This record gives sequence, C-alpha cells and structure tokens, in this order.
Amino acid sequence: MRTPLSGLIAAAIASLAIISGALAAPAHAEEAAHTEEGRPDPLLAFNHSWAMVDRETADAIEHSEYLGEFADRRINTGNDGTSTWTGRYLLGKETYLEFFGPGDAPDAVAGDTGLAVSADDDGDLAVATDNLRKLGVVDPVEFTQVTDLGDGNPIPWFDVTYTTTDYDTFFSWAMEYRDEFLTDPRLSFPPAAYDGDVSRDRYNRDRYLDHQMRDIIGIQIATTQADIDKMVPLWRAGGITIRVLKDGGVLAFDGMTTIRLLPVPAEEAGVRHVIFALNEPAEEPQTETIGNSTLHVGPGAYALWTFDPIEPGATARSQGKGKPLHPTFGG
Repeated sequence: MRTPLSGLIAAAIASLAIISGALAAPAHAEEAAHTEEGRPDPLLAFNHSWAMVDRETADAIEHSEYLGEFADRRINTGNDGTSTWTGRYLLGKETYLEFFGPGDAPDAVAGDTGLAVSADDDGDLAVATDNLRKLGVVDPVEFTQVTDLGDGNPIPWFDVTYTTTDYDTFFSWAMEYRDEFLTDPRLSFPPAAYDGDVSRDRYNRDRYLDHQMRDIIGIQIATTQADIDKMVPLWRAGGITIRVLKDGGVLAFDGMTTIRLLPVPAEEAGVRHVIFALNEPAEEPQTETIGNSTLHVGPGAYALWTFDPIEPGATARSQGKGKPLHPTFGG
C-alpha cells in the first residue's frame, strides 16, 4: 500500500499544474479523497521517465557533486542485444528518472521524452492490455524486452505493451518485470516480498535511503496533442485516474505520482518540471543550478526541479522517426 501524501507534498503536486495555468488542486483533492476511501490501487503506476536534454545539462547531471549527494545517481550503459544506450539515472524507492544527452540513445533528439508505467503484481499487465483492447485499441504492440548481461546471451527483462509506434516527441509504454530476471543470481535483487512480487520497490532496491530523494511524486512533460491522445489510453486501461483539462492536456494520478501532459508544438516539447518527495524534510532550503535546469530542495520534505525549454531550432525534431524508445536501468 502507498503511504498517504502529506499536505505539504500534496500542495507541491498541485503546483505542478498551477505553474502551467491549470487549476489542478480541486482535481487532486478529489483523487486523494478517493484513495482515502479505499479506492483500489491501479493495475499500473508510474515507474520512470526519461528525457533527452541538451548536452550541457546532461553533463551537469552526470557530474554535479550536489546531485550525487541528493539522489542515488548511476551512470549505466544498457544493451538489449541490438542497440545500446547510456543514461544518467536518479533512483528512488519505487520510481526513478533517466537522462540522455545528444548521441546517448538511438533515434532521439533534445526535447524527446518517454514515460513508463508498470505492474507491481505478476499478471496485472495482461489485465491492463485486455482493458486497452476494450477501450478500442484493438491491436496493441506486445513483446518481451531482453537484455544482455555481458555474456552475449540476452535474457528476458520485462514484458511491454504500448498503443502505437507512431509518435512525435513523447512515447509511453507499460511494462512488467519478468520473474526470471529478478531471480537471476548475477543481479542480486532482493527476494520476493509476496507471491507474484515484480514490483518497482523490489527492482530499485534500497539505496535511496542514503540520499535525500525518495520518489517522484509529480512530473510535467510538454508534447504534442497528438501524442497525448495516442498515449493516454494506455494509462486509463491500467486504472490510472485521468482528468482531461480545458487546454487539451491531462492530469493523471496513480495514487502517488501526478503526471501533467502539456500540449505544445513539437519544437517546444520537453520535460518541464519534476517534483520529488524526500526521505526527511530539508534542514535548510537549497537551490542548485544544473546545466540549463534548477533544483530547489525544500523547504519541507519535497523538491522541485525545473528545466529550461529547449531553444527552438537548436536541433531537428525526431517526429516519430526510428523505433519507440523504452530504455531502462539494467540493475
């Protein structure tokens, strides 16, 4: 079960939409009330998000001394047997972030983003996929992602479902970790906490306890209206609460993390804001510049990370070219 949000953190989540001009506080208050009344957890919940940022910001995320103290930061190169990617990872208890710079991941450019939702219980992805068909996505894409641990023999990593391979700047997919991956002795994941445990908590381990960052509780991503319309049905099929806003964007809430999708032209796309819950309230507020972004830690038990928009014309848009990207931390 997820820990109820404090009033301070709830206010921080509401600010995610208020910053962008949407009155999200009443919507979030309603969702919190539903959760307190015993609304069942969704089948799928926010797992992680990735963003292709400019080179200066990517390098600063990798080398910032402060950020390495704030979060469990890992630099990892993944390999699915056919392609590789190098990401900068900030790992929490159940959620994490992944950042690329130009050239670090195939077929992506600055401003491109992605977001994964995942199942914590074995079999829930299959139920969500069936729900997706009932919502009218009659032929969702389904396959098993593999990874190579270095011996040249790829092994099953996680199962994947998504709505379409056609997107502009933002790609979302649903996933469920495979038990044979989590029990592989080479990876040293903790044992299952319950029958069918394929959870984010088990995958991420407990290294977050040595840092301030606990989890991502809010994220705002700017993308095209077409991407919003194509990707959001997957979240609805997974039981995530969706509120469509007057501007065509959405607020999505899974019981812990609020996702705000802001409709913009493709050239203005990119990650805009991230809100973190902290393990403990910050003793003193701290503001840190990280490339072309600013991290505000505190006051209280939350932090807000704001990213400058990508400069128009700085890079060619991907416009859905190349295969969908779903890079993930390889453990």
